[in-house]
Amino acid sequence: MEEGSRRPAMGQFTSRGGRLSSGVHPRVRFSNDGEGRHRFPEIFQIPSTVSASDMESSDSGRRGSRVELRRSSVFSTLDLEHYTSSVPSRGRPSLADLYNSFYGSSEHNEVCEWGFPQGLEAGDEAATTKTADVPVAHNVDGSQGNTAGKFGWMTGVMFPCMLNMWGVILLLRLSWITSQAGIVLTWLIILLSMTLTSVTALSISAIATNGRVTSGGLYVLISRSLGPEIGGPVGVLFSFANTVACALSTVGFAEVASGLLQEFGAVMVDSVNDVRIVGVITVTGLLLISLAGVKWTSKTHILFFMFVYMVSFSNYFVGTLLPPGPEKQAKGIFGYHGDILISNLKPSWRGPDASFIQMFALFFPSTIGVLSGVNMCGELKDSASAVPKGTILGLFWTTISYLAISATVASCVVRDASGDIAHVLSGNLTESCVGLGCNLGWNFTDCIESQSCDHGLANTFKVPGYVAGFYYLNTAGVFVATLSSALGFLVSAPKIFQCLCRDNLYPYIGFFAKGYGKHDEPLRAYILCYVISVAFVLIAELNSLATLITNFFLCCYCLINFSCFHASITNSPGWRPSFQFYSKWTALFGAVISVVLMFLFTWWAALVTCLVIFFLFGYVSYNKSEVNWGSSVQAGLYNTALSYSVSLSCVEDHINNLRPQCLVLTGPPNQRPALVDFVGTFTKNISLMICGDIIMEQDRETRPQKATERLVKWMNQRKVRSFYTPFSADCLRAGARHLLQASGLGKLKPNTLVLGFKTKWRESSPEGTEDYINTINDTFDSNYCLCILRMMEDVFDQIHYEVNQGFEPDERVDSEDQQSPGRESVDDTSTTGDGDQMKTVFQDDQGKKTIDVYWVADDGGLTLLVPYLLTRRKRWRHCKVRVFIVGDEHNMEAARNEMMSLLTRFRLDFHDVIVMTDTEKPPHAKNLSRFQDSVAPFRLHEEQQQDVSVQELRQRAPGKISDKEYEAFRLKSERKVRLNEIIRRNSRQATLVLVSLPVPQRDCPTALYMSWLDTLTCGLHCPAALIRGNQQNVLSFNCQ
Repeated sequence: MEEGSRRPAMGQFTSRGGRLSSGVHPRVRFSNDGEGRHRFPEIFQIPSTVSASDMESSDSGRRGSRVELRRSSVFSTLDLEHYTSSVPSRGRPSLADLYNSFYGSSEHNEVCEWGFPQGLEAGDEAATTKTADVPVAHNVDGSQGNTAGKFGWMTGVMFPCMLNMWGVILLLRLSWITSQAGIVLTWLIILLSMTLTSVTALSISAIATNGRVTSGGLYVLISRSLGPEIGGPVGVLFSFANTVACALSTVGFAEVASGLLQEFGAVMVDSVNDVRIVGVITVTGLLLISLAGVKWTSKTHILFFMFVYMVSFSNYFVGTLLPPGPEKQAKGIFGYHGDILISNLKPSWRGPDASFIQMFALFFPSTIGVLSGVNMCGELKDSASAVPKGTILGLFWTTISYLAISATVASCVVRDASGDIAHVLSGNLTESCVGLGCNLGWNFTDCIESQSCDHGLANTFKVPGYVAGFYYLNTAGVFVATLSSALGFLVSAPKIFQCLCRDNLYPYIGFFAKGYGKHDEPLRAYILCYVISVAFVLIAELNSLATLITNFFLCCYCLINFSCFHASITNSPGWRPSFQFYSKWTALFGAVISVVLMFLFTWWAALVTCLVIFFLFGYVSYNKSEVNWGSSVQAGLYNTALSYSVSLSCVEDHINNLRPQCLVLTGPPNQRPALVDFVGTFTKNISLMICGDIIMEQDRETRPQKATERLVKWMNQRKVRSFYTPFSADCLRAGARHLLQASGLGKLKPNTLVLGFKTKWRESSPEGTEDYINTINDTFDSNYCLCILRMMEDVFDQIHYEVNQGFEPDERVDSEDQQSPGRESVDDTSTTGDGDQMKTVFQDDQGKKTIDVYWVADDGGLTLLVPYLLTRRKRWRHCKVRVFIVGDEHNMEAARNEMMSLLTRFRLDFHDVIVMTDTEKPPHAKNLSRFQDSVAPFRLHEEQQQDVSVQELRQRAPGKISDKEYEAFRLKSERKVRLNEIIRRNSRQATLVLVSLPVPQRDCPTALYMSWLDTLTCGLHCPAALIRGNQQNVLSFNCQ
């Protein structure tokens, strides 16, 4: 196989054989940025310099190499920045650019056939040096995509996790918890806590490896996974919990420092106030370190880690091996001893609140440091690999250390000791001696019986320091561990809160979103967290703070695990974590256990936490945040909708569940607000509504690119629950016919077509009127119901006529544009503001007005069902519904009673039934004359043209009414005029009139039928709806 015919490898520019002369090899040089990263051309949106040259090429060879270079470049170079953001890339050419480009055309000079600019041609001088200054791509969390990480998995994740877990609980409370619960239950507490934390760590690892997270920590993980409704409360809660955790570690440091002051006789006020003073000073110092930047913070963490791990722990474990002297023995420290180990296996609960649950709640805050690595995502070189590796290894080593320290301290120290060296046991007098110390040569009976012992596991928090080889070195380790934890929490809380503020989910917090310096430090958020920390430091009670933050972090653990479970169960294509060692069921287990533990530990704190979460959740849900992060909640909604839609397809229709599902030919919905509001009033939260916009082919090119998005946004702002479906067609009839056949999904399919009335049908072309009537015919042929809404002059309260041109009597736009409303003003859909919400009569409170229903034809009950649905709405609730029927004067009362009985059996709470007995009377001459005058322009008058046949007249004037046809339908025409007289007489004060729509007959001329519709609804001072069902029942007597 020839070299030139081989397929080019990735990362190479090659040329097919025969295109370059022998001995000529194109050379391509890529420059780099000094760090080994290649720079790409301008189209790739990365600042770059690309140089390509082709030495000693002939003209033909150069042309061939140019084409081949462009073709190979699509395979040899990929711009990864296109994939770093959820928004469409601007650098990549669109399909339209590729499709519309032609070789040799001006478009081709910009975009070649393979989608890359022609500037990359070999030998092109213009492309030899090209530098692009382009915007930096942004990540899903809103941070800049080119933010370079600084730390690896050890310094950025494992060390912070271990340091924050080796905090105040390990060094100040673990020995006391062991004395209360015993070794067995203490190990159970540790293993249960670490099991739950391990499950959470697996969930964190899965979420963190499902995309690049550069800032925001846990808040970004939860919000981008479960959406803003859950993410917002978690961001507030987690920021607050980290701030309180900083106060917890600070109080632990202050307790030890206050104890030292007491030992040296340097008490400032008293033990409690000394803790407060030292704590406030300490938090202030930590704030200054935090303001120095994350680089200094990380270096401080590394120094702290080396000291704690290499010095403090070594000092402790060496101390357990050294033989204790009399002073240590007086404090209950005897070295490793089997009797001590056995006696400390079992629990010894002391105090009114001592229990397994309370010890569990006190210990659990030691596990919250597992989230420290996630909070540093923005500073990691590769968070996808660093978070799982660092978190899991850090959790493993801290678990080993907790188990080891609890076992060793319980093997060396008795529970009770006096600390008095004079209590050494002399001789063999052990009969009256009480306690394990008797077997070890010490008599602590007095303090045990009086419960006044000051030393031993159960009586002091300083046991690890006493056991250590050098006490003050262990104290220094306590200082380092507590300060490190406090510093870690103080650094992470403001960054999380800053990210939350930038998402603009809650009001009045945007002030804290501002960052300073090249690292975008949240100085304002630092000050806020500092103030909160100081407030909790003033409580000066470590156990109370530990119990409080336990619920906060358990709630966070619950939502982390639930996020992982929910993302897995929805099977979203976007859920592709590179970390595979997790299970959705273990995540669900972790979520459930977290909730259970919350209420077991402190039920009132759990209840308050849940109430806060629900309040914050409700606020975001009510305000409908515009952010879109592609969360698993969205994927779950899609799955639920798809599942129910498929299930609904297998259910047969039942009359009790029939409802008007409307396809509304609105055109652009913001041009027909009254039509949208009318249908939305009786379909909202009840049935399907689709706004169909038939776009003429000639108007398709001038349609604004984002018209669909703007119109959907307009409907959402108007709180209309409707779909919007634009459709391109040559005419109204063709578009409506396709929408009738294709709209909907399964059983969620329209069964009713809603049109606006063609007001200016007289001025319209015959083809436009024919198109309108044929659409009505196609509706009935498709077995659809039909509703035609006509609006009157007083529909709007002093608004601009241009807004609703299709309904105004003096509209400037032909009503044939109802087929494609507002077509000649397509630009209005883009220039009209999204907030331009015009008020219509259907948005007003109707009070106690009447809705008049003229049910003159049995259509299955749709004409009765629509007003019933209207009266279920708040604005129409107090309206009275009157039903008008046709009857005989002699049987008027019987007909009325029969109709009232029918409405009662239909369970329709209508107020009155009126029998019209004068419909057969001839109309008034004036009204009849007006009708005849309105029809006269559309008559053929063949008697005036004796030599011309009717067929020839029809060809000359399509849609006109012949004398024969006029006479055939004369009686029906007079009935329409008479019915209009009755309507105008009885419905002067009505707020809405509904009339049975006459079905067009095949031989009825279009102009005559339009005149009937016009006549039925003319002269009214309220909206009128012509309704016709498909002759199938929508109401039933029976319940089955």
